[in-house]
Amino acid sequence: MTDSKYFTTTKKGEIFELKAELNSDKKEKKKEAVKKVIASMTVGKDVSALFPDVVNCMQTDNLELKKLVYLYLMNYAKSQPDMAIMAVNTFVKDCEDPNPLIRALAVRTMGCIRVDKITEYLCEPLRKCLKDEDPYVRKTAAVCVAKLHDINAQLVEDQGFLDTLKDLISDSNPMVVANAVAALSEIAESHPSSNLLDLNPQSINKLLTALNECTEWGQIFILDCLANYMPKDDREAQSICERVTPRLSHANSAVVLSAVKVLMKFMEMLSKDLDYYGTLLKKLAPPLVTLLSAEPELQYVALRNINLIVQKRPEILKHEMKVFFVKYNDPIYVKLEKLDIMIRLASQANIAQVLAELKEYATEVDVDFVRKAVRAIGRCAIKVEQSAERCVSTLLDLIQTKVNYVVQEAIVVIKDIFRKYPNKYESVIATLCENLDSLDEPEARAAMIWIVGEYAERIDNADELLESFLEGFHDESTQVQLQLLTAIVKLFLKKPTETQELVQQVLSLATQDSDNPDLRDRGYIYWRLLSTDPVAAKEVVLAEKPLISEETDLIEPTLLDELICYIGTLASVYHKPPSAFVEGSRGVVHKSLPPRTGSSESAESPDAAPAGVQPSEQPAVIPTQGDLLGDLLNLDLGPPVSGPPIAASSVQMGAVDLLGGGLDSLMGGTGFAAPSTVVPANLGAPLGSGLGDLFDLTGGVGTLSGSYVAPKSVWLPAMKAKGLEISGTFSRQVGSISMDLLLTNKALQVMSDFAIQFNRNSFGLAPAAPLQVHTPLAPNQSVEISLPLNTVGSVMKMDPLNNLQVAVKNNIDVFYFSTLYPLHILFVEDGKMERQMFLATWKDIPNENEAQFQIKECPLNADAVSNKLQGSNIFTIAKRNVEGQDMLYQSLKLTNGIWVLAELRIQPGNPSFTDLELSLKCRAPEVSQHIYQAYETILKN
Repeated sequence: MTDSKYFTTTKKGEIFELKAELNSDKKEKKKEAVKKVIASMTVGKDVSALFPDVVNCMQTDNLELKKLVYLYLMNYAKSQPDMAIMAVNTFVKDCEDPNPLIRALAVRTMGCIRVDKITEYLCEPLRKCLKDEDPYVRKTAAVCVAKLHDINAQLVEDQGFLDTLKDLISDSNPMVVANAVAALSEIAESHPSSNLLDLNPQSINKLLTALNECTEWGQIFILDCLANYMPKDDREAQSICERVTPRLSHANSAVVLSAVKVLMKFMEMLSKDLDYYGTLLKKLAPPLVTLLSAEPELQYVALRNINLIVQKRPEILKHEMKVFFVKYNDPIYVKLEKLDIMIRLASQANIAQVLAELKEYATEVDVDFVRKAVRAIGRCAIKVEQSAERCVSTLLDLIQTKVNYVVQEAIVVIKDIFRKYPNKYESVIATLCENLDSLDEPEARAAMIWIVGEYAERIDNADELLESFLEGFHDESTQVQLQLLTAIVKLFLKKPTETQELVQQVLSLATQDSDNPDLRDRGYIYWRLLSTDPVAAKEVVLAEKPLISEETDLIEPTLLDELICYIGTLASVYHKPPSAFVEGSRGVVHKSLPPRTGSSESAESPDAAPAGVQPSEQPAVIPTQGDLLGDLLNLDLGPPVSGPPIAASSVQMGAVDLLGGGLDSLMGGTGFAAPSTVVPANLGAPLGSGLGDLFDLTGGVGTLSGSYVAPKSVWLPAMKAKGLEISGTFSRQVGSISMDLLLTNKALQVMSDFAIQFNRNSFGLAPAAPLQVHTPLAPNQSVEISLPLNTVGSVMKMDPLNNLQVAVKNNIDVFYFSTLYPLHILFVEDGKMERQMFLATWKDIPNENEAQFQIKECPLNADAVSNKLQGSNIFTIAKRNVEGQDMLYQSLKLTNGIWVLAELRIQPGNPSFTDLELSLKCRAPEVSQHIYQAYETILKN
């Protein structure tokens, strides 16, 4: 008789009848009644009214009945917590039952009852079960600790269960070890800061011994735990790899992927010259290939993981190209993934095979697959230079098929081939132009327009072709409109006489008739460029383009390293770190691969500059595209975050006459000046007058408070600014920051109407007064100006952190440059911390925020160092001598309230050892590198 009879609905008064049956003296009747209750519960009926009657049935030796009652308890304990306490005594009794199955069942159910009132009653039974002589009970109790920790973490820690769990890692039974590891990993995951799995070579040895004997899921827990261990050297890494390798031949694909993860991670530590390294590479290929003979869903997961492995170590599968060839009955998601890996493995050795396959795929019926295959041919051309010619002729054959979507994809990839190999395959342009009328997809139309614009001088009727696109300009997608605008401007610059009407038409369509801000902005920029300086326009629009790289879709290296640590998990299928898709309060720990053997990077400070390398004086900071223009052209006309309000700008964007002084009116007047605060008169004046002269006896190097000022360097060369040269430096005197500028006019005309604006930056630096040049600047004249700054501007994190992007305007034009300011101008005067406060803060900041640096060849004693640093607001709080070394403990505070604590070690009286060791601790560790540079600059000058 099946159990389906319990689910057939009966008449009214069911609960009442069940109650009577549950209290029956006959065991069989009781069991039947409990089954009916569970059946009703399963289909969603509320049978909580029977709670006391069902709990009474717990007192039984029948294991089946006990399981059913426990199932009921787990379901209703949350809604009936007061009643659930009645069951506690039975749990306690069952935990001492002679039958280990009942003891384990009791402890398992206890873990599933998530009721705070009950948890403390369960601690004693759980403690006994953790030390039970039967391994089945111990392994169940281990998992119960993790469940209890989820309900009440503090209770578990107070009761010492975590220490008992750690002891279970040394248990004689491999399944107990595996469950203990699983429980500790689970707890550690929800509390990333706790160092629960404190692995050492001895415990690793125990885990590896248990690995051979536990079940497949136990092996996965142990392998995942091993993957989080950092071997102390390459010998230990090799020994672990040798003992994990046999897992590669396991039947369960999850075990195989977990083993691959451990090996991929520890291979980082092995030298490539080792024979074992080569052996390991050979051993990794067969299990990965075997995964591809599973069902499609498993194949897909395997392929997503292989995709990561191939990006990290292509040599593992370089001889296995054939297994990635597509089978006719593969589902589309497997086909597309295989294609991706084929391209990654394509090389000169196998390109002929790959191209033959891809050409075959391009004649399939599945549209998505055909598109990807045509793209793949283009990617092969870009990746393997020797095959480019064959790829282009294959693409031309495909264009001759006249299949619409094939033609469109082919044109998109040929555009990329032109970018990679200029002046080589342009003979095919005629064939492409024949297919103009059939293009209906935005990407293909945009690619074709790019080709016509780029090679306009080789196409006789380029203007007619582009004009044909212009007819339906407003119906095109943004991508096509932008490309068309650029192509027509290119055409105008190449053939100005014939295409003047066309360029005017497209500029007015883009600027006056379009409501797309990107298109309007680009139109205005081109219009302004063409009307003021056609030579500059030519340099900008027809500039030499960089060759495109072979792999544009590679995963960024640091992300790839992190994903390798997550092989076999969802992260490896999504190709995203867990933090991108895991919600909730659980801290997601960022994992990374161990440093490569022999790499000179310091483990403690990955950003540390190599010892002895001076940071270059003025590195060229190239802002990301759209950063400078986007931010500086819209010039942040709103008021800053705090500080005095600015007079509202009178400029209305729609009313700007773009060909007349459009940007000038935008830049000039009230809208451009920074918020003016009360400034000492002398600071705004050129440095040639009165007080400025008194303080500037040393030509702008010495200052009032003794803070170090770097000599001026050229920030904006005259050739880039139509004759205006700007040199400058930054200084801090008596609590105020200034930018000391030297403006030189190397042009042939007078310069006037100067103004300055800063882009948003990491510390909110902004001008505190307008840039005042009192008399017009005649040719070959210079003027020195000290511009006061404040730190109440808009804040945006820059890369690097101390990058400052500046716009300077005069009567000629607007010029942009960027410079790096030294961080010590932001060290405030009240940066001295109390001793006790220093100690408490040092302990409170986590150790991983500590960065260590060396200041090379600095032969100063402790007092000289202390005095020099104090001049720049780095304050010494305490000094002591330890084993002949002077230790200085120092603090400083930045304008945005960030405190930085430092420990400086000095070897006094030892002329042969002049290096200083600097340790920095800060809650914002990204500033540490710049603080170190400030220390080095101050101490060495």
